[in-house]
Amino acid sequence: MRLLPTLRVMGVAGLVVAAAVGAMVMQPSRASANCYELIGCTDSNYFKPAQLKQLSCQILWEVRNTIYKENGYCFKTKKAKKHFGNEGCTYNDMGAVPLNAYERANVGAIVKVDKQKGC
Repeated sequence: MRLLPTLRVMGVAGLVVAAAVGAMVMQPSRASANCYELIGCTDSNYFKPAQLKQLSCQILWEVRNTIYKENGYCFKTKKAKKHFGNEGCTYNDMGAVPLNAYERANVGAIVKVDKQKGC
């Protein structure tokens, strides 16, 4: 078993604020997918736009890039390298990263919500 991070949405003064919290959830060990309390697992659940819209631009960026990190993408930006690192990466071309159907749909859903929110 391994510990996986969770995301929670909290209402603050009438606003919905997404925050990555230190709470951990015990889940059976899987390849390397992360599972989040609010949206599900990156590789086995389809993220719902309504749930994604509750997340901040930063959290959306982290979840999207986590999917690429889990699948061996070599990050190019300073921000992503600092946050995720490139240890064990194998794919320099984002389009060549082997994503399953859930992951590909989730990346697309996140990108769409990013645009809607003006991230």
